[in-house]
Amino acid sequence: MTTAAVAEDTFEVFGTTAVLLVTVAEALGPARALADRELAAVDLACSRFRPDSELTALNQAGGAPQTVSGLFADLIAAALRAARLTEGDVDPTCGRALVGLGYDRDFAQVKAGNAGPPGAPGTAGPAGPVAGWRSVELDQAILRVRLLGGAQLDLGATAKAWAADRCAELIAGQLGCGLLVSLGGDIAVAGPPPADGWRVRVTDDHAAGPDAPGQTVTIAEGGLATSSTTVRTWTAGEQQVHHIIDPATGQSARSCWRTVSVAAGSCVDANTASTAAIIRGEAALGWLRDSGLPTRLVRLDGTVATTAGWPRDDDSAAT
Repeated sequence: MTTAAVAEDTFEVFGTTAVLLVTVAEALGPARALADRELAAVDLACSRFRPDSELTALNQAGGAPQTVSGLFADLIAAALRAARLTEGDVDPTCGRALVGLGYDRDFAQVKAGNAGPPGAPGTAGPAGPVAGWRSVELDQAILRVRLLGGAQLDLGATAKAWAADRCAELIAGQLGCGLLVSLGGDIAVAGPPPADGWRVRVTDDHAAGPDAPGQTVTIAEGGLATSSTTVRTWTAGEQQVHHIIDPATGQSARSCWRTVSVAAGSCVDANTASTAAIIRGEAALGWLRDSGLPTRLVRLDGTVATTAGWPRDDDSAAT
């Protein structure tokens, strides 16, 4: 992902790889410090795997109203906005469904097959629709949240992308440099870009090498996100499952797309659209065209479809 004449730092966060690129070398250290502070705050607010997180406390409140921080309220608001924009396809009340499939601890432990809490192993058995985003009552004015109908939150579809946007905005605003923030492939850029823009390799797996099947595109503003059913996979019972939940079934989405990449005005909007496209399947093509979002969609057999000006795989045009 390196672009000429930029400084780079790579580190681990949220159980994935983060990349920070800045156009001014001496800004790299202060930029990393700002990113570390914000990412730590986001993790404390909404990690499903921390007993001390605000999200854990809310999920364990049994429907009682909870007073939350402004940061956590903003993260919930972003998730509810994503649900509204996608008519519920990207739903933050998938927490119980993910636990039922065995995603009840850090993904590295899930993938390794380590035992989770007693009684919590996934079986991929009968599930059912999730509680639904309308079961989340949020009053941002008084920082109060309540979960109805047994809802359990998981903000994985929006929180990482929101954090990328937040870091990019803060760093550009405070340090005045151009930068790119990638959190597990959820990318946000801000400030003046390099002369040739930010070149990004789009693949099934953000951690794959430059020779992996995919495409290199250039962005200069906004965000870019990729959702895939091929990377965060594990075995539950006798089934291979993944982390993108269809709210209508409470199970891993069955899609004609294995990977969807979207460019948008922000990373959180890009990730909202890419996740919804996986869930919507073939119907996503018309929705994305109508939304005007440049998108690259890869079918299960590896064939590629694009919308709204996304360059062909053999084209080096910017998005």
